[in-house]
Formats: sequence, structure tokens, C-alpha cells
Amino acid sequence: MSADNVKFYELGFKDLDGKPYPFDQLKGKVTLIVNVASKCGFTPQYKGLEELYKKYADKGLVILGFPSNQFAGQEPGNADEIASFCSLTYGVTFPIMEKSDVNGDKENSVYHYLKSEKAGLLGLKRIKWNFEKFLVDKHGNVVERWASTTTPASIEATIEGYLAQE
Repeated sequence: MSADNVKFYELGFKDLDGKPYPFDQLKGKVTLIVNVASKCGFTPQYKGLEELYKKYADKGLVILGFPSNQFAGQEPGNADEIASFCSLTYGVTFPIMEKSDVNGDKENSVYHYLKSEKAGLLGLKRIKWNFEKFLVDKHGNVVERWASTTTPASIEATIEGYLAQE
């Protein structure tokens, strides 16, 4: 059994309602973190993410959506508009965080940490586009990173594997 990565559990963010969402509540859970947008070609992935969440939430999966408007202005809405879009269009029930930057001088602390722990293709750290995905195991270790083109369905078996681990 691996030791808990305390640093991940010290993080936290605000949800779309502006309420604190401390990551210490994620201990013992498998967490999928995705930068999301409502006007992107990958936006239909919300459907697949919600399907994963409904299927595995009771087994310990948490999905956190982080809206960002950094990629071609594809998340222009305010908190109410984002919440309404996610709920009405895709029936999203997993937590959506406050809109923030995932790259650059104003990148949020969660993405700063995730990128430092798991570089992307060719060692690149920056988020290339909406719907990149990070998987954090039950001990707070960043164990996987997937590109925007990777569908939620295609990572289901990997998530199942981490859910089955102690």
C-alpha cells in the first residue's frame, strides 16, 4: 500500500457557487480532474463523464470539472450560465469548480500541482486544450494524464483498475 500524497489533499478550490471544496474529502477516492468548456468540439464528453460518474461514484470515483476560457474563448459564461448548461444539456451531477485559468501566470493552484506531477506528451506541462484529464489515485498520487481526444469511455477500464486497488 502506498503512502498518501499529503500535498494533493492540502489543495482545494471553490465550486461554482463559490463554496470551498477542500481536497482532503477526496482521501480514499479515485479522482478524475478535467478542464471543461461548454462551446468546444469536445464538449459532448460531458455525457461520457457523467456516465462514468453515475456508474462508479458509489465505488469511490469523483469527477471534478474545471471550466476554463483559455482555449479560443470556449467557456464564456458566468457561474450561473455554466451550471445551467451542464445541468440542462448533459445532466451533469459531478462537482464543477469555479471558472479559472489552467495555464499561465494566473493558473489555479490545482492545475499548477497536477502539471508539475504529470507532464503530457513529450514532457510538455502546459494544458493544450479543453477536456484534458488527470487521474489521481486513492492516495493522492497523480497517476495518469490523457489528451482531449481521449474519450471518457476509453479510460473506463483504467479507472476500474484504480478503484479496485487498496
